[in-house]
Formats: sequence, structure tokens, C-alpha cells
Amino acid sequence: MRDILQRVQTWAERRLPALTRYRRPESLPIELHRRRIYIVPTGFGLGFTVLLLVMMIGALNYSNNAALLLTCLLAAASAASMLVAFRSLDGLRLAHVRAGHAVAGEPVELTLVLESQRRRNAIRVDLGHDSTAFAIDANGIAQVVLRLPTLRRGWQPLPRLRLWSSWPLGLFRAWSWLHPEQSVLVWPRPEAAGPLPHAAADDARHMRLHRGDELAALRDYRAGDPQRHIAWKASARHINLLVKDFEQPQSRPNWQLDWRQLPGLDHEARIARLARWLGEAQAQRRHYSLWLPDNQIASGSGPLHYAHCMSALAQLP
Repeated sequence: MRDILQRVQTWAERRLPALTRYRRPESLPIELHRRRIYIVPTGFGLGFTVLLLVMMIGALNYSNNAALLLTCLLAAASAASMLVAFRSLDGLRLAHVRAGHAVAGEPVELTLVLESQRRRNAIRVDLGHDSTAFAIDANGIAQVVLRLPTLRRGWQPLPRLRLWSSWPLGLFRAWSWLHPEQSVLVWPRPEAAGPLPHAAADDARHMRLHRGDELAALRDYRAGDPQRHIAWKASARHINLLVKDFEQPQSRPNWQLDWRQLPGLDHEARIARLARWLGEAQAQRRHYSLWLPDNQIASGSGPLHYAHCMSALAQLP
């Protein structure tokens, strides 16, 4: 059955130039209109049509005006449902597509922002095997979240999206294709295990104490300590004077993540090793810098710095 539907779709795309034209990538925003919305009867709609034909033949055969009136009313309701299904998509606009972050092999989360000037109900959007339903309320905006599977690192173009609706009676299906001209950046997958980077600054010189602004501890009084640092309340409970110590150890040394430190690995193995090092540095809340061919990223920390470094790795040729 799926092969038959695929052949019918291929035949229709060859016969309908407009359908082929809207298969190409388009820049946002994308708005649906009557030239790109198609309507086909559902399986339930075909069965209902056969039932109406049987009812009409029976009513005409037996000259039953009541049965004929009922048949006409049901046919009018089915025709009206086709118009409602069309209007559920007409004027709908895809305004933005926001993508999250994901490593290769994991799905990336896409957020579709759809806008409309009126309420809409029971609309579905399909992206591969992922499908979800949404409605647009009086605010005129709906945010739909889909998951796009990924295979490899780098820029991945968005596939076609199909919007369709069989509301209100399920007799007809109105559908249309959306193909945004946009790509998402997939991060490289870190290696499973391996050595940690060598930090040349990991010695005792970088762990010395320095004068800080926050209280670190209380210690015994030493000659030359300023009187304003004496903890009088705490000293009253001890024999010796106690002094507020504002000396704190310096922050942990930086990690210098360098492409040139991995000469024995191939191109993709180097990227996977650096991706794992970035994850380790982020988990340990270290400051780290990254050296790549034609790209040097200064030392930093935090989620934004991590995203910047991982994106630079993903865009390597």
C-alpha cells in the first residue's frame, strides 16, 4: 500500500508543476495559500461516499423523500467539512525555526513558530517519523517542538515538513509541504574514553594563596596583622586572638586544548578527543582555551564558551 501511495505522489509531482515548485527550499517566513494546499479524501471519506451513493440509490428506487433529504443533508455536511479542512491551513505561516544543540547520533530539538490571524484546531505536522498535533488560540502563535534525527557532525539541512488536517469530520485531508531554507549545526560525538589533557600550569605555584575579598577562615594572630581583621567575638571564646583570613587559593589552572597536541590521531579522532576534553573541562568548571587550524579561541568558561568551542569543532572540514 505504501508503494502505491509513493507512486501516486511521484506521478502527481510530475503532473503538477506547482507541487514540484514548493518542494524546493524556501526562505522564512513561509505562508500557505490556496495554490499550495491540496485536498484528498481519507479512507473513511471514501467509505462514507459509497454509503451516500447506496442511500441515494435506495431512496430513488423506493421514492422515499425523507431518505433522499437525509442523503442530501449528509452530502452537504461532507462538502462543508472539505471547506473547513482547507481553511484550517489557509493563511497559516511558518515564521521561525529554532534549533537546539545535539551531538551526532542524537536527535536535535526543533521549535517551529507558527502564526495565524485566527483560531485553528487539530493541525498536525510531520517530520520524518516524528509527528505532533497543535492548535492556535486567540494569541495567534503556536510553538511546536519536533525531534530531528542526526547522523554526522556539521551543518545538516532541514528536511521537508508536512502540515495536514482532517478536521472536523475526518472525511477529507488537507495537506501542504514546507521546506525551510535553513540548516542546523550538529556537534561532534565525543570519544568514549581517553587520557586527559596535560595542563602545564598544574603545579604548586598556581595554587598559592592570594588576597581576596571574602572571608576564608579564622587563624591565630600573627605580629603585624591589622587590628580591624581581629575577630573579637570569636577570640572571646578562645585563649588566643583569632584573625579573619581573607587569603584564598587561586582558581584552578587553565586547560590549553590544542589540535597540535594530538599528532598520532586522524582527523575525526582528533575532533572526538577534543570534544571529550571540552566536556570534561565544562563538567569541572575549568577555564580553557582551544587551538584549531585557522581558529584560536581564547580562554573562557561557561555554557556559552562551551557552545562556541563545540560549534567550532563541528564546522571543521
